[in-house]
Amino acid sequence: MQTDVLAEPAGETRVAATPERASQPLLIGVPKETAPLEKRVATVPEVVEKLVKLGFRVAVQSGAGDAANFADDTYRAAGAEVLPTAAEVWSRSDMVFKVRAPSPDEVRLLREGATLISFIWPAQNPELMQQLAARRATVLAIDSLPRQLSRAQKMDALTSMAGISGYRAVIEAANAFGRFFNGQITAAGKIPPAKVFIAGAGVAGLAAIGTAANLGAIVRANDTRAEVADQVVSLGGEFVKVDYEEEGSGGGGYAKVMSEGFQQAQREMYAKQAREVDIIITTALIPGKPAPKLITADMVKSMKPGSVIVDMAAEQGGNCELTVPNEAVVRHGVTIIGYTDLASRLAKQSSTLYSTNLLRLTEELCKTKDGVIDVNMEDDAIRGLTVIKEGGITWPPPPPKIPAAAPQAKPAAMPPAPKGHGHGSSEPMSAKSLAIVFGVGALLFLLVGLYAPASFLSHFTVFVLACFVGYMVVWNVTPSLHTPLMSVTNAISSIIAIGALIQVAPPLTGGDAVNRPNALILGLAVFALALTAVNMFGGFAVTRRMLAMFRK
Repeated sequence: MQTDVLAEPAGETRVAATPERASQPLLIGVPKETAPLEKRVATVPEVVEKLVKLGFRVAVQSGAGDAANFADDTYRAAGAEVLPTAAEVWSRSDMVFKVRAPSPDEVRLLREGATLISFIWPAQNPELMQQLAARRATVLAIDSLPRQLSRAQKMDALTSMAGISGYRAVIEAANAFGRFFNGQITAAGKIPPAKVFIAGAGVAGLAAIGTAANLGAIVRANDTRAEVADQVVSLGGEFVKVDYEEEGSGGGGYAKVMSEGFQQAQREMYAKQAREVDIIITTALIPGKPAPKLITADMVKSMKPGSVIVDMAAEQGGNCELTVPNEAVVRHGVTIIGYTDLASRLAKQSSTLYSTNLLRLTEELCKTKDGVIDVNMEDDAIRGLTVIKEGGITWPPPPPKIPAAAPQAKPAAMPPAPKGHGHGSSEPMSAKSLAIVFGVGALLFLLVGLYAPASFLSHFTVFVLACFVGYMVVWNVTPSLHTPLMSVTNAISSIIAIGALIQVAPPLTGGDAVNRPNALILGLAVFALALTAVNMFGGFAVTRRMLAMFRK
């Protein structure tokens, strides 16, 4: 194996960062990924510009972004320095951005006391942790982010990469599948829609559900966490429940290892789905443990010839017993895809999202925007990410501090309600008072009927009916479609508009002189129409603008 490319430059001595060096803008280095099949790069030109604005200097290895279609010239234009070898990037950088965990050769090139931000997987790589600690490095493992913290979502590279992988898994399945995903009726015959089963409805599974449903397939999904059922349905899938009651939520948004009884019921359900569906996509992973075996060889045998299995857990051993990592094999007439580089197959997109996650993390580390980082171990998000601090292994982190619920203040003692039924009284009205109110109301209606003109009675009747209909119809619109305030204002606007239109254009059954309103009434009616029009059309304009905020 050649190591001369990664050799240290002659005459260079590695030293720990001095206070003088730490007070100056740090140099962020981005070496080219050396892992097989890896095409991603840890930062992109667009993000380089923002890192420079934060006060950092950026150095990128020549050719680091070629596989993701980011040329060296684009990095130079963004303000980065392009270095010819990996050795120069590693040895000169105060902070290194990477995608994959570093190899032993790369660890030896890391300058002592430097900071590394990358996927590390500390539970699976204890030897790597010891090697990095020996370099007195500070290591932030992007895979160790406490995802249950809402403020950490902008740094969540696992979610970003899982979403891309789930999308790509469906594309790979469609490429290997023998017909359309959506059903079609053609002159040559009827084509049934493909049936897709997703095992695991995490981020990757939900991305796969949405993609397969958009392609027209019949999508089913299962997860040990019952709370994701609504998310599956919202994306166009059908949630298939295991006939066994057990809570499957684990820490940090992951699933937990289930009991043997649940696993047996789950295997029976998977066996049934395998016989019925055309495509299975498995996404089940538990941090720090081998991937659970969900699809047995007998299930593969029971599938229809030409079916496809995409095993997204292939890198951790696979969810299917017959998966071969990094290969697509055919067993019993079923194509089993075990690619471990699904995110890398969309290198430009995944590099952009990953580098944005690292940018948000860097902003948290450098809040002063002076090119100097502060790894604050009092910050729950940063503490969870930091697996090694200045050579000391700090993994696993303590559980994040969840703020205790503020004690509810005792409600102030309410003063005794005054007797009677004035404003603010919460006691129900007595039968005697209710009879008095109705009696007074009836008397007022009687007086109106005896002394008011006939035209007033007709208008008053229309007004009462309009108020009643407006209240019963508009007010009862589903709140998700109409806020209560809009319901009330639209009801009032409709009443005003109808009344004003009647005044502006009255019926002429009794002659023009008798029914035409005077100038004051006509002016008020026109003014009312104008205000109502502003309210109605303004409401529609505001509603359209609000809806546009949620459209893609």
